[in-house]
Amino acid sequence: MSTPPWPSPGGPPPPSRRQRLRARWADRHALPRFGFWLISRGAVVLGTCVALYGLNGFLIGWANAYDVVTGITSPAAVHPQWCAWPLSLTGWAAIPAIIGAAAGYVITEQIQAHHARELSDVLDELRRLAEPPASSGDGP
Repeated sequence: MSTPPWPSPGGPPPPSRRQRLRARWADRHALPRFGFWLISRGAVVLGTCVALYGLNGFLIGWANAYDVVTGITSPAAVHPQWCAWPLSLTGWAAIPAIIGAAAGYVITEQIQAHHARELSDVLDELRRLAEPPASSGDGP
């Protein structure tokens, strides 16, 4: 009867690529708010905008797609219109919302990083600094 081989003393095997990717995805909650927003919500919205722009670029032409998304040309002036209207709405509402959300998160992070101290902490420190130095007890 043979006995099974003993495991090597080197420890557990290194994690697989799938396990490392799963751990990275789980660590996204440790990101700052702006980074988490970009990965979770911003990527979906931005991907949708890029897909709409690409679809319209192929169907109505890249110059017309740019003109429609920036509001230079009406979506009613291009053919086919069924794809130009969502692109126009994206350029009118979604892209400014993405830019505004990104700016809002960056500004919020900067404000929180430079947040002023509480008034009671400042007053306590001023009182401590205003106290006369304690004498050592060795007088002349």
